[in-house]
Amino acid sequence: MKRLSYIFLVTGALLVSCTKNFLDINTDPNNPTKASLSQLLPASEQGLSYAMGFTNDARGARGLTEVLSVYVHQVTVRESQDQYGATGSQFDINNSWSDFYSAQSVASSADYIGTLENLEVLLAQAQSQENHIYAGIARILKAYGYSQFVDAFADIPYSEANKFATAGIRYPKFDKGQDIYPQLFIQLDSAIADLSATSGNSLKPGADDLFYGGDPDLWIKLANSIKLKLYNQIRLTTDVSAKVNALITDGNLISSADESFMLLYGSSASPDDRNPGYSEYYATQKSHYQSPWFYEILKGLNKKLFTGIEDPRIPYYFFNQNDPTAAAQNGTDYRNNGFISILFGSVGPNRDKSQDNSMTVFGIYPVGGRYDDGKPQVVNAASGTGAAPLRLLTYADVLYTKAELMNAGIVAGDAKATLEEALNESFAQVDFVVSRAKGAQSVPAIVGAKSDAYINKILAYYDSRPTTAAKLEVIMTEKWIQSFGFSGDQYTDYRRTGYPVIFNPNDASQAPGGFFQPPINGDPSISGSQAAVKVVLGRKYPLSLPWPTNELNVNPNAPPQKAPDTTPVFWDK
Repeated sequence: MKRLSYIFLVTGALLVSCTKNFLDINTDPNNPTKASLSQLLPASEQGLSYAMGFTNDARGARGLTEVLSVYVHQVTVRESQDQYGATGSQFDINNSWSDFYSAQSVASSADYIGTLENLEVLLAQAQSQENHIYAGIARILKAYGYSQFVDAFADIPYSEANKFATAGIRYPKFDKGQDIYPQLFIQLDSAIADLSATSGNSLKPGADDLFYGGDPDLWIKLANSIKLKLYNQIRLTTDVSAKVNALITDGNLISSADESFMLLYGSSASPDDRNPGYSEYYATQKSHYQSPWFYEILKGLNKKLFTGIEDPRIPYYFFNQNDPTAAAQNGTDYRNNGFISILFGSVGPNRDKSQDNSMTVFGIYPVGGRYDDGKPQVVNAASGTGAAPLRLLTYADVLYTKAELMNAGIVAGDAKATLEEALNESFAQVDFVVSRAKGAQSVPAIVGAKSDAYINKILAYYDSRPTTAAKLEVIMTEKWIQSFGFSGDQYTDYRRTGYPVIFNPNDASQAPGGFFQPPINGDPSISGSQAAVKVVLGRKYPLSLPWPTNELNVNPNAPPQKAPDTTPVFWDK
């Protein structure tokens, strides 16, 4: 995938940037050049992906997953999102908001990235030209993006957003999330109608559509799958039975890995089309630690969930830089042989010591890093490919959603059998990612005896759960495990279901006396046992993200800053 041109809005003027040999023009910002549909679409799609995933590059951190992966305990960091301390002033939140609503210029790069302003222009042009496929895609991308921002921030600009050029609105009001959601279903239905149109379409998308290559049938499947996801998210506040049953009966949903809503990153460093999360491999200072809570559940070390069931996906998810028997770069906060990390909420003496050359890093599955073949090395830009896709809504997600609805009795069906389908697809998804991201590394397929053995144990565990809620925990925990690499939906799932159970330093069953015990003999380089680590948490769980201060400071129609732990999204009953 080639990094293409991007469009951005500054005080109402549409500016077009260029990459060498692609759009070689110099424009006066006050006299913009009209961008084509084939330029606007990839700019919108990559801008959306940057706002959603792990994104930390020359522009700084700006993907929502930078914060949310910590909030759902898949990643730990030293930054403010530790202990749920993310504020409206930090880069991740401000920059993801800016990327979504309108792009910002990049002084050190020829790229400009944005989403909504591009989509507004794209939709208007496509409608005026009767290019219905482009119009349908734009509507779906808008609906999906807005749904993610409602789910993260609760109330956001919608009805007046990006209306400067058409209505002169420079400072949009914030709409209630419960008022926005019904409009998203209308947008999705309109998109399906556009994509089903038999007239017009003098210009059709192809390679400029980075998600589906311009295939209208796949976009319709995505629209239906987004509707299923959104109906499921509001099922505790709204009767959605008829709607979800109709969608499932119709069956026109994402139904295979290659139909999943994914941005298929590549392996090129120049121009750079790698998964942005892969930047950890060549960062001057690494900052993304792999959550020990997540790791211990996968390892079968958690005392309350999946105890003794080791997940064979571990070497695909994580790569250990340190030899399991050798001393680490410095004293460690959490260690289990080669796995080295820091704990959420740690105030231990080793928490802030540098571990760039010894910490466990992302593996091949989440960002296209290295498969852990038991041969430790200090990673660099050449250690992997970065070609792992950003998985926004997958076939596995659809199956887990169906299993959840069956477990709740909202749709008919066998929840256990559907969970088994979801588990099988989750493992097949690993092999799918590996096929794209392995490069020259020899990586064994995971589907087979190892995956079968694990799935059988999980299904037996599911059978042993005595209540509907306990069975839901299994479904949601497995969905959480397969999601690694994009945390938006897991933040939503945790708030609306309470699962998976996450690490709480104030829970005496998890951290007795405020101390968490790493594996006693987890550090072979020292004599004796590893010491327990002091962990603290002084905040309640954030029910939504704080609004970006950049928006609040310039928009007189913005509300006062919220208290995240008392401001839930409307579906959070």
